[in-house]
Amino acid sequence: MEGNTVSCFILLVLLFLHMFAEGRIESSMSEIVEKRKQIEMNDFIEAASSTVQNPIIKMVTSIGDNIQTSQDDQFPMKNNNNHNDHSSSSTSHMNHNINPLLIVFFTINDLKVGKKLPIYFPKRDPSKSPPFLPKEKADQIPFSFKQLPQILSSFSFPSNSPQAQAVKETLQQCELKPIKGETKFCATSMESMLDFVKTSLIIPKKSSPLSSSFKLLKTSHLTKSNVHLQNYTIFDTPKLISAPKLVACHTMPYPYAIYYCHYQEGDNNVLKIALEGENGDRVDALAICHMDTSQWSPTHPSFQVLKLQPGDMPICHFFPADDFVWIPAP
Repeated sequence: MEGNTVSCFILLVLLFLHMFAEGRIESSMSEIVEKRKQIEMNDFIEAASSTVQNPIIKMVTSIGDNIQTSQDDQFPMKNNNNHNDHSSSSTSHMNHNINPLLIVFFTINDLKVGKKLPIYFPKRDPSKSPPFLPKEKADQIPFSFKQLPQILSSFSFPSNSPQAQAVKETLQQCELKPIKGETKFCATSMESMLDFVKTSLIIPKKSSPLSSSFKLLKTSHLTKSNVHLQNYTIFDTPKLISAPKLVACHTMPYPYAIYYCHYQEGDNNVLKIALEGENGDRVDALAICHMDTSQWSPTHPSFQVLKLQPGDMPICHFFPADDFVWIPAP
C-alpha cells in the first residue's frame, strides 16, 4: 500500500513537471515568435520610414501645360552608337552625397538604348512585410493622428520608439492636405484600395457606359540579388503604355499593410524599361515621366538629384517593386 502511494506521488510529480515544462516551452516558443515578428517589423519600418521622411512619396505634382515632344525623340530605336552615350552624362556616376532613396530620378532624354543610370531598388522580403487586414477588421481599428496614443498602446509601441515614429509619420502623411490637382487616399485594406482605384479610373466613353476595368503594373526583378544601388543599362527600347489616367500606390510603414494611393491630373507617360545591372541583375522596371514640371516646387528632390529647375524638361522616376500603378484596361 505504501509502495503504491509513493508510486502515485512520483507519477503526480512527474506529470506536474511535464506540464510545467510543456508550459514553459510553449511560453518560450511564443516569446521567440513574438520577438521574431518584432524584429521583422523593425526591419520593415526602418526601411520604409525613410520613404516617409523624404518627399519622394509625393513625386507627382501639380498640372500645367503639356510639353510637346515627338515619340521618336522620347524613345529612339536601337542604335549601336548609343552604347557609348552614357560616358558624358552627369547622372551616369553615383552621387554618394545624395540619400540613396532619391536615386530613382532621370530625364526623358535618358531614354536611350545603351544609356547607363544609377538606380536604387530597395529589395525587401515580401514575407517580412505586414499583410493587409480584411476590410471589416481594418475599419474597426483607429487610423487617425488624433488617436496616436491609443494606436501606439494597442500595438505596445513605446512613444519614443522607432516604430512609434514611423506610425506617427505615416498618419501625418495620410492626413496632409493634397497638393493642387491631386486626389489621395490611404488604403488600410485591399478592398478599400480597389474601391478608390475603381472610382478614380472611371473614364466616360461616348458610345458605352462608364468603364471601371483596370490593371496593375509594377517593377519586376527577374534575377535575385541583394544589391540595392548600382548602375543599370537600358538594353531594349522603352515601352510606352497607354494610360489616360493612373493611380500610384506607395507602401507605408505600419504594423499592417497601408498604401498611400493618389492620382493626378496632367500629362504623364507610363513606361516599362528593360534594365541590366553591372552585376547581371535583370529588371523589368516600371517608370513614370511627368511631362510638365513648371509648377513643381524648386525644392523638389528630383531637381536636387538631376541639377535642374522647374520646367526645364520632363522628369521621370522608377518605382520600387513593392509600389505599383493602376491604369484603365484597354
